[in-house]
Amino acid sequence: MRLRNVKNATEKLKNSSYFLEDPFSYKEIWHTYFKNDHPIHLEIGTGKGQFLINMAKTYPDINFIGIEKFSSVLVRAIEKIENENLTNIVFLCVDAKELPNIFSNEIETLYLNFSDPWPKTRHAKRRLTSKNFLVLYDEIFKNKKRIVQKTDNIGLFAYSLEELSKYGYTLEKVSLDLEKEKIPNIKTEYEEKFSSLGYKINYVEARK
Repeated sequence: MRLRNVKNATEKLKNSSYFLEDPFSYKEIWHTYFKNDHPIHLEIGTGKGQFLINMAKTYPDINFIGIEKFSSVLVRAIEKIENENLTNIVFLCVDAKELPNIFSNEIETLYLNFSDPWPKTRHAKRRLTSKNFLVLYDEIFKNKKRIVQKTDNIGLFAYSLEELSKYGYTLEKVSLDLEKEKIPNIKTEYEEKFSSLGYKINYVEARK
């Protein structure tokens, strides 16, 4: 996917109260940022932010953090939220590999929505459900671990189910067609588009 460069994206992020430029300084003290002890949920690859913004509106007693490594993408989320009055959400522009440097046993739920499938076998270690990343997540989860994944890529989904199971996760909810399930679901921009075209959305909720 080719990313469009957004003029002054970095400056726009820095000028937003919904963007945190230095998240590393809040490791182990994220409750001080949100000024409460509510659960913290994290989305990796938050994209244009629709999912996380609507989650924050729906669940005011949960704090939400979205990370996205491309500023040109994240700025769209910032533009979308600027007129909202939410105190339980913040966005970070970082790579997922930095997670252990930002959080220490503070995250209760992790969302992986339509992550890059990295279809080539030689790139498997880059998938966000590979053992490489599952090891990192161990350092950020608070107590029990909960991962929720949605994807339209059946190859990535099959890989994820296998990797999660091998790593000791219990697959509590699994669906090959989320639209047909009675599972509460807030959609991403991508999901809305592809669901309307008839693509089936795969879903798993895994716990450990």
